[in-house]
Amino acid sequence: MKKVLLISLLFLSILTSGYRKPDVYVIDATKNAYLHNNMGLRYMNERCYYAAIQEFKIAISLNPNTQATAVYYNNIGDAYMKIGYPDMAQQPYEDAIKQYSLNFKYYKDLAKCYKDLGLVNAKIKEYSNNENALNKVMLGLLYIESGNLKRGIIILDEFTMSEPDLLITPAVKLHIKEIIKQINDLSI
Repeated sequence: MKKVLLISLLFLSILTSGYRKPDVYVIDATKNAYLHNNMGLRYMNERCYYAAIQEFKIAISLNPNTQATAVYYNNIGDAYMKIGYPDMAQQPYEDAIKQYSLNFKYYKDLAKCYKDLGLVNAKIKEYSNNENALNKVMLGLLYIESGNLKRGIIILDEFTMSEPDLLITPAVKLHIKEIIKQINDLSI
């Protein structure tokens, strides 16, 4: 009887002791990259561009070669453009497109960067020779940035007709509508 009582007392004390396994810290580079990106965005809002660029670079180093990395590259390009260094922004914008080529914002940002650098005509020649369907998006935007709105719209429209199922196509169609609206507003 004493043994049973002793064993049951020991068992109950173990159950009610509040023992729990210690927390194990798991290092998750993807989550940390996301946090560094958010810190970079916070620094951008505070106009601390150097700190923002460093945070975006940390995010890229923690999570390279993913679709999210394209966002980090584009954010670096945005930071450089804000401080007036389009030459430094060009490579991150190009890397963003290489990393994930179906985000229309990346193409628009790169086209603006090329315009600020005075490279629009050279890049029009470069993108005219390529047969990649997505290069038509860049080519159309470059024509729009050069002031040839109608030719840019035609090229973008050809892209939407030839590639109706791509994820980027609805954004291109929306941009075409915005440009047409601008043209109509100017002609009034």
